[in-house]
Amino acid sequence: MLIFRKMMPADADVVSEIEIKSFAMPWKRDTFYEVVQRENTVYIVGELDGKVIAYAGAWLSFNEAEVMSVAVEENFRGRGIGTKLFAELIKICKERGATAITLEVRPSNTAAIKLYESFGLKSVGRRKGYYVDNGEDALIMWNTHLE
Repeated sequence: MLIFRKMMPADADVVSEIEIKSFAMPWKRDTFYEVVQRENTVYIVGELDGKVIAYAGAWLSFNEAEVMSVAVEENFRGRGIGTKLFAELIKICKERGATAITLEVRPSNTAAIKLYESFGLKSVGRRKGYYVDNGEDALIMWNTHLE
């Protein structure tokens, strides 16, 4: 059974493993260990039968949530877990006062863009050369009216 819960410092190792396999420029384990303890962050994990298989996180500032990462372990992609995970992240951010949500995403990451658009985020601009690993731009996406 899939459950979502608050990410704990003890989850840093497994979350870091998922991060390394999911992103070209992964965060380090210590970064996760530190950010989950901050008051202005929302980080959650998805557990399936007791095993962490996904995570998502956002930083909160006033009424805005900035999504930092959303990842599902490769063997569990394509099953709707990312959609449920992102919905849970938005729900918690709204409970903490967020009325808007933003993120950056690679234009080549069509699966992620489709997911974010399904939650009302729209591309409002680009950050030229944002991703230093290959110089790819980032799409800036916003939903300023979370419902």
